[in-house]
Amino acid sequence: MSTAAVRASAGPASSEVARRAIEQALRAPSTRNSQPWKWRVGDRTVELHADDTRQVAALDPDRRDLVLSCGAALHHLRVALAGSDCATRTLRLPDPGNPAHLATVLVVGHAPDPDEASLAAVIEHRRTDRRRFGPRPVRSAHLDTLRAHAAACGAALLPVTGETVRARLHAALTEAASRPRHAIGFSDELVVWAPDPPEGDAAADLPPAPRRISRTADGSYLLMITTAADGIIDRLRAGEAASAVLLAATRLGLASTLLRQPEAHHPPGDHPPRTCGQPQLMLRVGWLPDGAAALPATPRRPLSSVLLPA
Repeated sequence: MSTAAVRASAGPASSEVARRAIEQALRAPSTRNSQPWKWRVGDRTVELHADDTRQVAALDPDRRDLVLSCGAALHHLRVALAGSDCATRTLRLPDPGNPAHLATVLVVGHAPDPDEASLAAVIEHRRTDRRRFGPRPVRSAHLDTLRAHAAACGAALLPVTGETVRARLHAALTEAASRPRHAIGFSDELVVWAPDPPEGDAAADLPPAPRRISRTADGSYLLMITTAADGIIDRLRAGEAASAVLLAATRLGLASTLLRQPEAHHPPGDHPPRTCGQPQLMLRVGWLPDGAAALPATPRRPLSSVLLPA
């Protein structure tokens, strides 16, 4: 359906509602806290544009992380609008001549998705938590809920199980986290774009590897988000699914961590079956130990700095 056709059936949504929703979308996680997005508010539309000036080129030469991060913000926006009783339709890559224009969200004239609306209240409470999780296992029913939220975004969520796989993955993520620090331009870019504590870096995300990885040491689950292919739309959808899973985990009371390094979507050995699709992102979910302190919110860019002229 064309943008014009969708606008014809759109319901009312003030620019103030859209701006409030964007402010909530700014709470989305992004790799190295880069926040690589710009937004334009139109007539019952919100456009999402990549902010390529926020790309950490030494670590993300193909914009993979940038697009994944923007996908998470896109889902946060839809959730925030649903929480304001606005149903939406999303057009991904609506302008082939402008690769920075990643999506347009249109407000349409029917009831919002109840699952998306139910997540709006937890946007302000979600945190990336790098601490060691407690031994309490995650219930299978909770994992089923997280899988359903990923599937609603066009992605699959697969558990990474087994001591051997977890140990190999931990080693790969640790090595991947240390290697890029020697890349040309890394230090300068990190100082410019990640002055605050980064979200999503893998080395700090996983707890120190015990000699024997088991639920008695850490009851968390490692989960992999996969998509059907690996195009820009697939990466957008993977980011949307990551947002959905993280928010759903927060609503369930689970702590969570988003993991992303260049090698993280190709863990060594024990790959998922090819029928499972293209690995995109890793997440960790689990329960914090009793008495764990609440984490402060990570600073975000002000709304005025991410709005494009109408």
